[in-house]
Amino acid sequence: MTLTAAQAPDIRQAEGLLAGRQARFVIADKGYDGDRLVAAIAAGGAEPVIPPMRHRRVRRGYDRGRYRTRNVVERFWGRLKRFRRVAARSEKTARNFLAFVHLASVMIVLRSPPTVHTT
Repeated sequence: MTLTAAQAPDIRQAEGLLAGRQARFVIADKGYDGDRLVAAIAAGGAEPVIPPMRHRRVRRGYDRGRYRTRNVVERFWGRLKRFRRVAARSEKTARNFLAFVHLASVMIVLRSPPTVHTT
């Protein structure tokens, strides 16, 4: 996880978070549909599963079945926001806030039943 300013677009952090990681697929929402990021994902040997934005003249295809699995991540963020300190961003420093996000994430994973991943 990387903490950014609230007004900073998430796509700016994506390449850095993906660097050095091996993946067969990278699943993201339309906000990550940038030519540079899609090219970086493909160059890393992974298949981008990112729906194209509406304004694209040439629509790139994506695996809709795999894209549906993105709900696991969305549900995780929903659970994370149930922690009041995360939702309210009540920590004074970014370091402390990110530390609590990590702690809350561990608590969520420990509470969750094991999942079966199909790829």
